[in-house]
Amino acid sequence: MKKFIKYLKIYLLLIFLLFIYTIFCAHSYSNDISAELSNAVFRLHVLANSDSEEDQHLKIKVRDALLSYMNTLSSNCNTKEEAIQIANQHKNEFQTIAENIIVENGYNYPVQIKINNFYFPTKSYGDISLPAGYYDALRVEIGNAKGKNWWCVMFPSLCFIDISSGIVNSEGKEKLENNLNSESYELISENKTSTEFKLKFKLLEVFSHNGLFTAKN
Repeated sequence: MKKFIKYLKIYLLLIFLLFIYTIFCAHSYSNDISAELSNAVFRLHVLANSDSEEDQHLKIKVRDALLSYMNTLSSNCNTKEEAIQIANQHKNEFQTIAENIIVENGYNYPVQIKINNFYFPTKSYGDISLPAGYYDALRVEIGNAKGKNWWCVMFPSLCFIDISSGIVNSEGKEKLENNLNSESYELISENKTSTEFKLKFKLLEVFSHNGLFTAKN
């Protein structure tokens, strides 16, 4: 009986160690891929003043104007760092563009433009999905910023070029692929119905939701 208990303890210890090792490997895998994704993209987050129909329409107009301007500025960017540098250099212009759109539509809401590291939920852009986590982003807060928000990726440009059909910029996808290793890109762009994809993506969401990674500049 004593020998049985001894072996049982050893067996349970091995199971515990295997469990700890599995968690460590899963965390390491998730952290590496999530950090790489975070370091490859520069995102956009626009918050409307409220959920009223008028404020939501205004949000879309501000979004379109800012995206058009950013696409012009970042057309020759090849890295996230270049895109952030350009955004910082033209931060006042973003502010002016947003304010002008608001005034042109008969409102006097204040606007705050922030470039920082923010938490984003899981979002899909066509056949590209980005897990929840912290990403560097340009945040536009209109008025009270209490309304529904709008998210996209400014670099590489993954904002929908056709909202109704869910088509994203093919050039943006190519730049994203160039800024990621093959495993990371395949994970966020492969068949989302596969069991392997769901398992790996869930790992990314679980660990990133607990704030276990942030972008490294």
